[in-house]
Amino acid sequence: MEIMDRIKDQVENNPVIIFMKGTPQLPMCGFSSRTVEALKQCNREFAYVNIIADPEVHQNLPGYSDWPTFPQVYISGEFVGGCDITLELSASGELQKMVDKATGN
Repeated sequence: MEIMDRIKDQVENNPVIIFMKGTPQLPMCGFSSRTVEALKQCNREFAYVNIIADPEVHQNLPGYSDWPTFPQVYISGEFVGGCDITLELSASGELQKMVDKATGN
């Protein structure tokens, strides 16, 4: 499967997914850590891709999303944003609503 097809498949088949440096249990940068914490506060499962362990995704995801930095959060197949946007959505309560809707809760 071509890398862009693989990314598209991951985005479309996971209601909530974060492309991050490291894992939710062991984030490898502060931005990924803060973003994961915001997602965890929603109390719903989410998928993740460790871009450090998958250099092909790391290299090509910015072209898919038109967003140059990591982490990247997608909800219901749509690009939401990175750390700052996710934290703003969390603070306003919108992230919870978006995640609940995506996960059917």
